[in-house]
Amino acid sequence: MTSNLTQVDPIVWESDRASLIDQTRLPDEYTRIEVTTYQQMAEAIKTMIVRGAPAIGIAAAYGLYLGAKEIKTSDRQVFLTQLEEIAQVLCATRPTAVNLFWAIDQMLKTAIETSGTINDIKIALLQKANTIKEDDIQTCFAIGEAGLTVLPKTPEKLTILTHCNAGALATGGYGTALGVIRSAWNSGRLNRVYADETRPRLQGAKLTTWECVQERIPVTLISDNMAAHCMKQGLIDAVIVGADRITANGDAANKIGTYSLAIVAKAHNVPFFVAAPLSTVDFKLATGDEIPIEERDATEVYQVGSTRICPEGVEFFNPAFDVTPAELITAIITEKGAVIPSELKQFSVRF
Repeated sequence: MTSNLTQVDPIVWESDRASLIDQTRLPDEYTRIEVTTYQQMAEAIKTMIVRGAPAIGIAAAYGLYLGAKEIKTSDRQVFLTQLEEIAQVLCATRPTAVNLFWAIDQMLKTAIETSGTINDIKIALLQKANTIKEDDIQTCFAIGEAGLTVLPKTPEKLTILTHCNAGALATGGYGTALGVIRSAWNSGRLNRVYADETRPRLQGAKLTTWECVQERIPVTLISDNMAAHCMKQGLIDAVIVGADRITANGDAANKIGTYSLAIVAKAHNVPFFVAAPLSTVDFKLATGDEIPIEERDATEVYQVGSTRICPEGVEFFNPAFDVTPAELITAIITEKGAVIPSELKQFSVRF
């Protein structure tokens, strides 16, 4: 399976550099930026030029290779020590998305296990980064197919609500939550997508709707506080969201607002699904209480664009994620199939 599964390719490796869609400029402007150093990649991740847990992992993998290129030594141990230092810089960019740490671990393991010269290690690192991306695309496609098996059987054409952006832009291509939605659309099972705007950064409004428009998937944008009303009116058949980290018991961290959406879905008997690759599952953490929650700059809350929307003297709180308890999740959709949260642990040995 290759990246032609989707028209959107957020991270492209070409001519020894990474080309990223600048997601901070969408939907008004489609711009790609070139990244040639690990410092630039770290900044791109931190400032959300590239975002979405799987895409962050892929970007970090390429960032580590870019850093490896800059290391000038023929001493293997010196090389590995400096590579670890670069890895720590990349790991510090976004604390919640576990795919970042997973991808970095995969790259460091490749470096340690590759024999030969320093140049041989660098070649192996680039090959591994490419593999991480291509594997993610195949994984997203498998998630999409697995999702079809657990979607409600009626009505024949479903209206699905999603939150934030878990599409091609957030992955190597195709998407997780939006990958299930794409598969439903391609198989004739989708009527319409309802997209939460997803405050405060509006990824649903800016990114999810943009992706749907690219592929002519019918999409309706609502503000976050309209979801309960839409469910009460019977407009929503299912909710599908992505995740940045899932713990061993099935608790799932996702963009802020997901937890309240799950509560509302439960109150209205609407099935609530989390779609994510197994690389998003942190089996080392027992519950969601252990997930570090990133807090971002207050400007995201008190400004819309360059316009301040509240008076001076107001205090702010800006957690980027919340944790949805496993008991509110109907099923977790992975590349190995869809399971209820309590059955997630069956994958811990094989993954």
